[in-house]
Amino acid sequence: MAFDIDMIKDVYSNMSDRVNKAREVVGKPLTLSEKILYSHLWDGTPSKAFVRGKDYVDFAPDRIACQDATAQMALLQFMQAGKPKVAVPTTVHCDHLIQAKSGAAADLKSANNTSAEVFNFLESVSNKYGIGFWKPGAGIIHQVVLENYAFPGGMMIGTDSHTVNAGGLGMVAIGVGGADAVDVMAGMAWELKFPKLIGVKLTGTISGWTAPKDVILKVAEILTVKGGTGAIVEYFGSGATSLSCTGKGTICNMGAEIGATTSTFGYDDSMERYLRATDRADIADAANEVREHLTADAEVYANPEQYFDEVIEINLSELTPLLNGPFTPDLSTKVGSDMTEKATENEWPLAVEWGLIGSCTNSSYEDLSRASSIAQQAIDKGLKMKSELGINPGSEQVRFTAARDGILQVFENLNAKIFTNACGPCIGQWARYSDPKNAPKNSIVHSFNRNFAKRADGNPNTHAFVASPEITAAIAIAGRLDFNPMTDKLINENGEEVMFDEPTGWELPPKGFEVEDAGYLAPDEDGSGVVVKVATDSERLQLLEPFTPIKDESLMGVKLLIKAFGKCTTDHISMAGPWLRFRGHLDNISNNCLIGAVNAFGQKTNFVKNQLTGEFGGVPDTARAYKAAGVRSIVVGDHNYGEGSSREHAAMEPRHLGVAAVLVKSFARIHETNLKKQGMLGLTFATESDYDLIQEDDTFNFIDIAEFAPDKQLTIEVVHADGSKDVIKANHTYNQPQIDWYREGSALNVIKKENAA
Repeated sequence: MAFDIDMIKDVYSNMSDRVNKAREVVGKPLTLSEKILYSHLWDGTPSKAFVRGKDYVDFAPDRIACQDATAQMALLQFMQAGKPKVAVPTTVHCDHLIQAKSGAAADLKSANNTSAEVFNFLESVSNKYGIGFWKPGAGIIHQVVLENYAFPGGMMIGTDSHTVNAGGLGMVAIGVGGADAVDVMAGMAWELKFPKLIGVKLTGTISGWTAPKDVILKVAEILTVKGGTGAIVEYFGSGATSLSCTGKGTICNMGAEIGATTSTFGYDDSMERYLRATDRADIADAANEVREHLTADAEVYANPEQYFDEVIEINLSELTPLLNGPFTPDLSTKVGSDMTEKATENEWPLAVEWGLIGSCTNSSYEDLSRASSIAQQAIDKGLKMKSELGINPGSEQVRFTAARDGILQVFENLNAKIFTNACGPCIGQWARYSDPKNAPKNSIVHSFNRNFAKRADGNPNTHAFVASPEITAAIAIAGRLDFNPMTDKLINENGEEVMFDEPTGWELPPKGFEVEDAGYLAPDEDGSGVVVKVATDSERLQLLEPFTPIKDESLMGVKLLIKAFGKCTTDHISMAGPWLRFRGHLDNISNNCLIGAVNAFGQKTNFVKNQLTGEFGGVPDTARAYKAAGVRSIVVGDHNYGEGSSREHAAMEPRHLGVAAVLVKSFARIHETNLKKQGMLGLTFATESDYDLIQEDDTFNFIDIAEFAPDKQLTIEVVHADGSKDVIKANHTYNQPQIDWYREGSALNVIKKENAA
């Protein structure tokens, strides 16, 4: 039986009336995305049509999911909100703090020792506030959510950018910062700019070596890493219904890599099969009663150009396996000779040292079964692994079932390393090198979602390529980046030429899912007696102090902290890997603030000029010096600033260190919202070329900040070292409630004020 079935039935009971009313006020047929959005309005029944990409709208999400790295700060904030219990169903999943090194058992034991303080905190605070807790080793948040909590037509937010994975079960599931989650936990509305809509029509069917992963790799090639910004991507067509539910999840998962607000599919037979296989027949039965509302109106898919802001069409029958990378998830190359040519031209290492299968993106039973069919062929055909191979099952249920069915044993027979049911290398939790900064140039292939420099192993010279699990397995066995399993032969240990057959697998386990201990702990019905302790001398956890408002007068004489050059993701702003251990301690983790960003002056990382002393030093040290002197600072950046993870630390750290404003060419959506939530100014150049005017010794005067208002540009006087000045205009997207966050010091301060009233 499903978790929270009464809540789900309540959503469905309101859906018909709300969708019909929305259709009436919009005045035309509705997409699936619109049906879900309009049926989750904070005010209930729709009364007006919203303008896509412009109107800010208050929503009422059905549930919240948090992973252990971001949950720490989210729950530390919630503890300040003055509420006895979360207002909507919420879960915490311990998957980020387990480092892959020796194998599942040893790595989990190590994590339970080194992060016991954090896990105990999360378990106790979950128990106190009515939050479901998934223990370390229970699985990766997004796979566990798909198996247990996702439901067609629902709305969920999560403190991780890949929350969007739940779109594979027909949800509108959106990654947010922890402060957004705190709003909803505290019983308040969640605000989002009404998204634009991108329709992706899938025709034909995938077959052979092509996998659902190749669909999103192709979409990433078409739209690039920022082409989905501010939009929901809705997949439809005969090709969409032919895909498995977990395949749909893979596609939605990597929608985060094109900047999309989320991605989703209409409810279909594959979703029903998955719900019933995962012991949620009650949801399937309830969904079938409102099935017409769990997909778009027929007119929409018949004439998509009339209803979507952009339409893409992909013929799955013509799609071939792809490898995306290195260093960006949208650089796409066809498997085989195209890679030979491109790798040779760009001096990408053709030898592959590791293949990695798993992460929240591709760790389902189906994924593992298809990859294992390739591994079994290698054994049967007398092939030895040329690369090393690592496997991260998505959940304990997947792991237990795959072990029962012999799938994991196949990998182990090839000397693959089975890691814990956790994120591991996908988020940099991989003890591959003792000194990653000085590690050699190499190539790896993985079925993960992100492949930014240093993402997996901390080595800036690791060229990471994203592929399907079956292609990853084949390339790892062959040991060459340009291996094409459809055409190329390999020499086995007997000196014979052999070829791989097409991969095979199971959409769902033939004998059903099975698990002995899924790793779930339900909270006490009454948690009022639970005591949450945080040691005052802890290096891992720190109770929060409210941010104070940034006064208008302090925005005169603002010093440039860093002018970031080129790509500046949340990994550059607040690195993961070993820094994950400080996610619950704002002051300690602030020592990684912007240390990965490339300074436009000198092209170095973590090396900026302190204008007060004229000396050069690290970014956090320089920021602390400005803060100690009572001087505010500013960060300047390029396009799509804050791309990547939803981690709010990338906003909280600069705020903690005295940064008042971030001025860039464009923002990634989640990061812009996070800056607003923490009471900072997130601004964009009205004229992009003004970025080039910014010099190393610049001082900024916000001359009209007292008139900060919606739809009104801000004027900034940039004073150069020689006394000359440039006056530039900055755009912003703040509405009045968001300006109130800024004026009060943070969104959390507003919540506390309202709760105290």
